[in-house]
Amino acid sequence: GVVPSPLSSFQILCLVILICFSASTPGYSSLSVVEMILAAIFFVIYMCDLHTKIQIINWPWSDFFRTLIAAILYLITSIVVLVEGGNHSKIIAGVLGLLATSLFGYDAYITFPLRQQRHTAAPTDPADGPV
Repeated sequence: GVVPSPLSSFQILCLVILICFSASTPGYSSLSVVEMILAAIFFVIYMCDLHTKIQIINWPWSDFFRTLIAAILYLITSIVVLVEGGNHSKIIAGVLGLLATSLFGYDAYITFPLRQQRHTAAPTDPADGPV
């Protein structure tokens, strides 16, 4: 089965980054808001077992692309914020954004659907019966 990613820790990290971005530059806070909402939606879907009931969407690939896109967007946003410099909350938000980048990148790695496919072992019994 599909193991849901550690969404609640990502929500807390997104909330902290949202607070830092809002205190420094409100324009960057939309990324954290969107990621918090998406993480909550995926959390509810996996916890209510809706991913087995709604078959029209490929949930493993959706979760993988959500985390991959989040990692890329957090990386870009964090680099922009750190290059701009400014007050302490902006620098903290940039550093936490880089932390979020690594966490979302790791989550994308562990939720990669092709990595989760297991190889089934070949039968070890002889084909012509016991010897």
